[in-house]
Amino acid sequence: MSSLPNLLTLSRILAVPLLVILMWSPGWGAWLAAFVVFSVAGATDYLDGYLARARGTVSKLGVFLDPVADKIMVAAAIVMLVHSGIVHGWAVIAALIILLREITVSGLREYLAGLQVSLPVSRLAKWKTAAQMIALGALILAGTTGAAWLAWLPAYEVGIGALWLAALLTLITGYDYLRVGLKHMS
Repeated sequence: MSSLPNLLTLSRILAVPLLVILMWSPGWGAWLAAFVVFSVAGATDYLDGYLARARGTVSKLGVFLDPVADKIMVAAAIVMLVHSGIVHGWAVIAALIILLREITVSGLREYLAGLQVSLPVSRLAKWKTAAQMIALGALILAGTTGAAWLAWLPAYEVGIGALWLAALLTLITGYDYLRVGLKHMS
């Protein structure tokens, strides 16, 4: 557990309550701090995997915790963005697609693990994750609308566009994973 990659992964999980508190707080300063927390957490997502592979310290705990940390962070951000009204209207559908896919693929992976079948992460799924992180980061930044010095940023437009892109990639990768998983369910 004490390897640096595992500690970075654990830090993402521990950052979720802080992210939620900041996104619950009124005022652009709290939302700007939430953006920083989310961005640092997103960077650790890349860094922990890179370090684990580079140092040859990939562990079973890390393999388990990494996707859990990602899903907790993404779910918390989506729930708070919908709660705050930043994600509203039709964009809630994109957010739901992302949440439902995350739950479905997690359940599928758990089921397949019982059969000792692995479901490796595809390259397209990595692009999906990148689009999600960009979308959620931009939408959290859009919560800073009270800061006049940030008003020029098209954060909301970038965030909603990336959210729909992530939802589309989510449908494609979710279907791919489901298709592979169904072969083992007969």
